Amino acid sequence: MDLVDWDFAVTVGTRLSGPGPEVSLDEAAAAVVELREGAARSTPLVSEFTGLHAAAGTAPVLVVDRAGWIQANADGFAKILAPISDKLAAKAEKKGPPSALAQTIGSRVTGSEVGLMLGFLSSKVLGQFDPFYDPHGRLLLVAPNIVHVEREIDADPSDFRLWVCLHEETHRVQFTANPWLAGHLETQMAQIADTLEPSNLTEALRRGAEAIRSGQGGILDLISSPEQKEVLDRVTGVMSLLEGHADVVMDGVGPSVIGSVASIRKKFNKRRAGLGPLDKLLRRLLSLDTKMAQYRDGAIFVRHVVDKVGMEEFNAIWTGPETLPSKDEIVDPDAWVARVL
Repeated sequence: MDLVDWDFAVTVGTRLSGPGPEVSLDEAAAAVVELREGAARSTPLVSEFTGLHAAAGTAPVLVVDRAGWIQANADGFAKILAPISDKLAAKAEKKGPPSALAQTIGSRVTGSEVGLMLGFLSSKVLGQFDPFYDPHGRLLLVAPNIVHVEREIDADPSDFRLWVCLHEETHRVQFTANPWLAGHLETQMAQIADTLEPSNLTEALRRGAEAIRSGQGGILDLISSPEQKEVLDRVTGVMSLLEGHADVVMDGVGPSVIGSVASIRKKFNKRRAGLGPLDKLLRRLLSLDTKMAQYRDGAIFVRHVVDKVGMEEFNAIWTGPETLPSKDEIVDPDAWVARVL
């Protein structure tokens, strides 16, 4: 039993995503080349700054359009949700399998919802590391969105592209230098699957839909049980670390290689704060406000620990799941230092 019609989700998302800014073929080709070169240039810069070293060629860099990003994420979500789908299917079979018509309609409805989400996000994301792509993950750089933002904030294109690459390449180094990390996140998803029942999933979806319609909730409101929230707190701690660490690297390395980095950061932060009402609503419903908090809190955590003990000692954080910070430790870095160091 597939929870989502992934092909339909990709179709819906691609139709909604839009083509992006108008560029000539020469401009598009130049952007692709520059982004590839920026990612390659970023690798030694990130490794030198962080002390993390990943074997060369372990994870490919793909420069994609919005449709390519949507397809890649649909593939990733399908893999992540496969254990949940299998578990729900097994539980549902005990109560009698649904009719083919009911199953088809249900999966297309959820496919439509996922497609709407992917279509919206595909115009916002600048880059993303996909840790679940076999065998070692892949880095996606969304060229139309990068060009759009650099034009919107009137940034130097070469500087802005390298700035984005520094952040995203940090994620690639985090995962490829620490191969256990992707498996740890997959384990967390499997643990959420263990807590799901078809009946309480339906109830959670109903409550979540009501919260979204009222403007008082978001996707994360579907996670409601104590067991699910415990896993979500662990994932939040990890994601805050990863995003904050990447922001610290971006700002730490940037001044030495990007002449206009201070201007870019100022304009980028101003743009992020100046979103329109509809965009802010959609971000809240999709729990993207939580994502922004991860950047902020994670960066504060990393800077505090590095300032206190140095980067070499900080890197004990990558030893294994037991040394990762909890959600509470992200906002109390001294507690992590006391526990781990």
